[in-house]
Amino acid sequence: MTFPHLSLVADPHDRLGLLRTDEAWLAERWADPTGQVLVIAGTRVRPGPDGLEWVSTADAPDGVRVLLGARGDVTWWAVIVPGEVAKAEPERWLPLRGLLPFLGGGAADGPGVAPLVFHAIGLAEWHWAHRFCPRCGGALVARAAGHELVCTGCGKPQFPRSDPAVIMLIAAGEPGAPDERCLLGRNRTWPEGRFSTLAGFCEPGESLEDAVRREVLEETGVAVGEVSYFGNQPWPLPSSLMLGFHGRAVSEQIRLDDDEVEDARWFTREEMREQAHAGTLVLPGGVSISRSLVEDWYGAPLPGSW
Repeated sequence: MTFPHLSLVADPHDRLGLLRTDEAWLAERWADPTGQVLVIAGTRVRPGPDGLEWVSTADAPDGVRVLLGARGDVTWWAVIVPGEVAKAEPERWLPLRGLLPFLGGGAADGPGVAPLVFHAIGLAEWHWAHRFCPRCGGALVARAAGHELVCTGCGKPQFPRSDPAVIMLIAAGEPGAPDERCLLGRNRTWPEGRFSTLAGFCEPGESLEDAVRREVLEETGVAVGEVSYFGNQPWPLPSSLMLGFHGRAVSEQIRLDDDEVEDARWFTREEMREQAHAGTLVLPGGVSISRSLVEDWYGAPLPGSW
């Protein structure tokens, strides 16, 4: 079975990490007219009518120049310009979530461009959120082709961070039996019928497996025993790495104490199939690892998504 979230990490580029401080090489590659540049205003990108707009290095505006890497003979870049640029056309400049339709397997740009875009926007989010030194409050300036920020006051360097977040499908009952069921929840801000797998951030000093157990218990009151790794997905919204797991419940009574979780329910495969086809159960989007977790447990693709 092909998992939907893998389309966003297909065909990764060579990030050329060892060349980020080679100024002569960077200048030579920037002068190459075949180079492709994604312009980011703050943290937003302006797609065109046929997909994302990549421009040549000669046509790129001034801004923070970020080396993304290479694929074949082409060098790929991003240029980060002030967020005010997007304010003149707010409906055209989209955050990453608005760009996902351009990045999925059926998009005109194809899945190969998604790792480049995730890389670019992840760094743009980091630049936007880290403008002052956390040690002394001094201004930060970019170096290492946009992958490092250094304080102009104390000289302390800063590096990009990814926040580990667990996302899990919890099942109960005999595996594969007709009455086996999985646990889905819904946020109180979501439209009616929308459900998803549970998720949460890993806390300091906590293993990923224990984060799964703690988050499920906090959000639904369900205790979890066995936890097994499924896969991962970079999710720079703004800086998460989603780590997917399957887990087995050792209790099934739901108790909702978390303010964010409005409802949580157990679904058998038959209930999931009937409600998904009827449109009364709306499952996560096809490019998300949440969707892959659900379909892996269900055993086949399902209709509908948000």
